[in-house]
Amino acid sequence: MTNLPSLSDASQKLKGSPMFQFLAKAQELEKQGRKLYHFEIGDPDFDTPDNIKKAAIDAIEGGETHYVNSSGIMDLREAVAREVERSYGFKPTTKQVVIAPAISFIYFLTRCVANPGEEVIVPDPGFSSYYSAFDFIGAKWVSVPLLEKNEFRMSPDDIRKAITDKTRLIIINSPQNPTGAVMTKEEIAEVAKIAEEKNIYLLTDEAYRKMTYDYPHYSAAVADQCKKRTVILDSFSKSYAMTGWRLGYAVAPEEIAQKMGLMIQTIISAVPPFIQKAGIEALEGDQSFIKKSMADYKSRRDEMVKLLNEMKGVTCLKPEGAIYVFPNIKGTGMTSEEFSEFALEKSGCVLLPGTLFGNNGEGYVRFVYATAIDQIREGLTKLKKALEEKV
Repeated sequence: MTNLPSLSDASQKLKGSPMFQFLAKAQELEKQGRKLYHFEIGDPDFDTPDNIKKAAIDAIEGGETHYVNSSGIMDLREAVAREVERSYGFKPTTKQVVIAPAISFIYFLTRCVANPGEEVIVPDPGFSSYYSAFDFIGAKWVSVPLLEKNEFRMSPDDIRKAITDKTRLIIINSPQNPTGAVMTKEEIAEVAKIAEEKNIYLLTDEAYRKMTYDYPHYSAAVADQCKKRTVILDSFSKSYAMTGWRLGYAVAPEEIAQKMGLMIQTIISAVPPFIQKAGIEALEGDQSFIKKSMADYKSRRDEMVKLLNEMKGVTCLKPEGAIYVFPNIKGTGMTSEEFSEFALEKSGCVLLPGTLFGNNGEGYVRFVYATAIDQIREGLTKLKKALEEKV
């Protein structure tokens, strides 16, 4: 009997999400009775607000359980257009709005604008799913280093230097995963200017735009109102504690939005209508959840940064947004991976090595403060003690 042909070259490049691999390892240790402190995955410990859940339940009970437009139901696309107008001062057409799990737009957009071998500029360290999507497509990713001395903000000058005649897309992410950095209005406006000068597409990943502390959020999309080259990616996951709902949207030039809608039609058909109804309530219902959760996150951030800066060999900047801190652990003498293993083994703290987010992540680790403040204190106190006792 002959063997079946090997799987495709593209399938061999699939890496998946390292966050979920670490979570699986942690869950296995918990089954063995280990007490662990979860700082590894960006999943808020808050429940989805009741008004949002009720909107989905009402939609299910009302029979909204059938096929819908692949680009999204019109009511949600109109709600997104109003949300963009409130937030940015311009109102896109509904033909510019597409509804899908936010993470999928990384793949969809890159597939639409870049051929295999062409280049995409990305922040490094950056969201690991960027790299996985590009590898699968065959696009070449070009890293722009995020430096601690610049508070991990992406530098427009470095972006300009990275552009070649093969560059098709620039990705910016502010507030940023994994560092929590928030780019300034001037920096973001300059990136938009570069994209226009060089005639390159620009994806502004704004999944954490409602999660800033002291700096207001600014979007590159105001430059062309998403009519020519700019695409907004946004998510309901973090702001509304809806990670399991898998709901997001993109606002794009109409031609790109139409092509992404066809990709959704081909791959997933559509986001379930009852989930989309919940999205409408999230955008247009009571917004007090965000204010309350951000106050809690700020307290957690401040406590985590304080405790990390008390640790031997560790220094940590205070991030301006998102739910992550990205401490420098070079003073411990350990690599990022060694530190992560040490933290898990000696203190039960589950965190991620910075190298999972790019080559420039070496010497750093990522902590998520989406857990109760007493758990943050308990876990980090144990880690501090373990570092003090380390020979």
